[in-house]
Amino acid sequence: MTDTTESQVLITQSVAVLIDGNNIERSIHELCGDKQTMINFDTLIPRLLGNRGLNRLVYFREGKQISEKLGERLHANYHGSVRPCHKSADIPLTIKATQLSSKVDTIIIMSGDSDYIELVRHLKGEGVRVEIAAVRQTTSQLLIDEADYYIKPMNCPFHILIYKSAVRKKSFIFFTAFS
Repeated sequence: MTDTTESQVLITQSVAVLIDGNNIERSIHELCGDKQTMINFDTLIPRLLGNRGLNRLVYFREGKQISEKLGERLHANYHGSVRPCHKSADIPLTIKATQLSSKVDTIIIMSGDSDYIELVRHLKGEGVRVEIAAVRQTTSQLLIDEADYYIKPMNCPFHILIYKSAVRKKSFIFFTAFS
């Protein structure tokens, strides 16, 4: 007799999400043509993770003018943090990714910047799976080719919040823009 019991695969990946805030914000603003547009992390992060566990979420942003509400929301919902950067986020994000490489299975880099190609190569050499989540129109093809996985539009829509103000009425409009 043949035993035909079903087996389930249990995925226990630990994931770090590292966000180059300036790059992602610029890409979203360019895509939408509106500088008030923001990413809705409440819908995006669960889609990026799928059924994997979140180890760290760090939002890097150049400058000191960073929304306190963003930091509070990322901390409250994901135990995330916002890190202001002196200039570009490239070096602080790279350092953090290198520090986390022995603590996580996967690092998701939210940026399309080709400056991260060498970081992706290094992390893969350390045995870390590297995924890129960014707006396709502003993402380097070399970065996509180097990564283990590029989050495709069908798999992970970028959920965007557009803040619109009228004469007396304020409202939020939700729509989905694909990477």
